[in-house]
Amino acid sequence: MKSSIEETVIAILGGTGKEGKGLAYRWAKAGCHVLIGSRTAPKAREAAESLQHLAGEPLYIRGTDNLEAATEADIVVVSVPYSAHRPTLESVKAALKGKLLIDVTVPLVPPKISKVQMPPAGSAAQEAQEIVGETVEVCAAFQNISYEHLFGEKPVACDILVTGSSPKARERTINLVESIGLKAWDAGPIENSMVVEGLTSVLIGINKKYGSTQAGIMITGVGPH
Repeated sequence: MKSSIEETVIAILGGTGKEGKGLAYRWAKAGCHVLIGSRTAPKAREAAESLQHLAGEPLYIRGTDNLEAATEADIVVVSVPYSAHRPTLESVKAALKGKLLIDVTVPLVPPKISKVQMPPAGSAAQEAQEIVGETVEVCAAFQNISYEHLFGEKPVACDILVTGSSPKARERTINLVESIGLKAWDAGPIENSMVVEGLTSVLIGINKKYGSTQAGIMITGVGPH
């Protein structure tokens, strides 16, 4: 039986970006208390107000700066461009101790973003673990889903692969993914995140070649779980 996530406080650092706003919208609709974090609080408050307007119903979404969001949250999600990954995590490191960090970041290196280019740590998620330390559980998720899917209400033909630092952390992340109507799979230890993150560049290349914006992945050949 999956645990309830209602009233769980989730901070989304970089929540003013398209992917971050999409996740904020979904989790708020599922009953979570969502804090949108940004380097500047006014920008975060503007994003929160836009999502309230989009929902057309009262949701618990509030905008603030990254540090305050991370401090108040039970679970912290980082969804920032790779260039902002390290500075964002270093700025909130003290607030993450004992919490679950879900990393959505992909190490894309412009201009060749359809070419897989992994960092020395192996992946963004592994880099995050090095930055925040062993007192923080780190999982990687949502790298292979287009943000357009997150704002819709229809079933999404795209699965979410979850890697992470422990089976318990992965299970908790999977519950959060499935609470917003998406299918999630345990893709193993955090070392496997290099494959999941690398797939994003592959999907970007497919989108470009075949004129789409929503290429994703689905797992087949496995029964219901």
